[in-house]
Amino acid sequence: MCVNIPMVELRRPVLYVRTNNKIDSISKATISLQGWDIEEVECLQEARSIIDNQKYSVGLIQLVSVEPGQLREVEALLTDYRTIEWVIITSTECLHERAFCKLIRETCHDYYTLPLSEVDYMRLLSTLGHAHGMASLCLDDLEQGYDEYEMVGSSPSMIKLFGSIRKVASVDAPVLIYGESGTGKELIARAVHERSGRADKPFIAVNCGAIPENLIQSELFGYEKGAFTGANSQKCGQIEAAAGGTLFLDEIGDLPFDMQVNLLRFLQENVIQRLGGNTEIPVDVRVVAATNVDLDAAVKSGRFREDLLYRLNVLQLQPPPLREREGDTQLMAQFFFDRFVSDGQAKLKGFSQTSLQVMERYSWPGNVRELINRIRRAIVMCDGRLIKPDDLDLQSYSTDDDRPVISLEEAREKAEKEAVISAIRYCHNNMTQTAKVLGVSRVTLYRIIEKYHLSLS
Repeated sequence: MCVNIPMVELRRPVLYVRTNNKIDSISKATISLQGWDIEEVECLQEARSIIDNQKYSVGLIQLVSVEPGQLREVEALLTDYRTIEWVIITSTECLHERAFCKLIRETCHDYYTLPLSEVDYMRLLSTLGHAHGMASLCLDDLEQGYDEYEMVGSSPSMIKLFGSIRKVASVDAPVLIYGESGTGKELIARAVHERSGRADKPFIAVNCGAIPENLIQSELFGYEKGAFTGANSQKCGQIEAAAGGTLFLDEIGDLPFDMQVNLLRFLQENVIQRLGGNTEIPVDVRVVAATNVDLDAAVKSGRFREDLLYRLNVLQLQPPPLREREGDTQLMAQFFFDRFVSDGQAKLKGFSQTSLQVMERYSWPGNVRELINRIRRAIVMCDGRLIKPDDLDLQSYSTDDDRPVISLEEAREKAEKEAVISAIRYCHNNMTQTAKVLGVSRVTLYRIIEKYHLSLS
């Protein structure tokens, strides 16, 4: 078959496992025109051998029989090479076998039935491109061995953030990172450091909210021998330890007010004095601060110095909360699943479709940190092949606004109660007027008030 599709320059490898030479296969020429380098093998064992020697992000398997032995071999291949996005090419008859359909549903990116029409080829090429993109988003990070809290995302808001990080890293001014808890503020600070000219120097992180108030000055600025009881030797503070590199001040909004003036002086003069000392020590450090506190409000309430805020807030980065990262939840769920799956049972394959849907709807108040914790728990607790909502402890969340599912009767009662409360307030406790607004008699109104034990005060 020849399909009229424009040629492209990009060459991407795809593995084609053709298990039966007597059956019509796909047109390799048609797929090759769209930039795919097809490596064809004729058995599953040969597929394993070639995958071990070359990396593939996409694989095609032509399976036109569903004998139990062969099905088990295919399942083992798909399970052992989960980083590959697999697409099944099969026959209509095979789809009558429940075990085969279950295998496709749980382990494959998509499937197509032979023979392929021109429209089918257009869809297949689109599927291959999408599968390649999805696999590539996580593949590089997994191969480089990033830690469990690496930033992953392809949503517009994250792409914008990545661009901002690159711009901010190219200069040496202070940075203030605003974001909710669990959005990865320290990761952003590290990314700025690693992409800056200070990457080969220290990155020192200090949690301003975790250090006791009586110790924070010595922790940041260090102390001289004899500065206080127990100071038996000189100690450099965290600012000096970060010399030449980056000092990350997390939870800067929790820094005690009387310590803020010392930090301000350092930012202005680039010098420090150790506790108990008189010598000014020049220190070249880039400061990156982070907070989930509204510092403008803190300034108005007298809890944070306005001049310090101006010094810190030269450049600003704002990581989006997970609920605003469209399409990233499933991507990150798969990334962290692959990261921690070895903690669970060997037969664990991934997430059920219901789990994926629930994760998309859930608002994630704890952001990425909560996502990681729920997935790690689910991997350990799951008894089946697929992680279900109850493994994630999200079984009650299946509505668009993330509220627990309730019965219709409960919903009616809640709406009735809220309507009465609203009407009473609107009518300033005038029961006659409230009854008219609600369209009920005064007797009915008092009955509802009594039913829900509403206060008229």
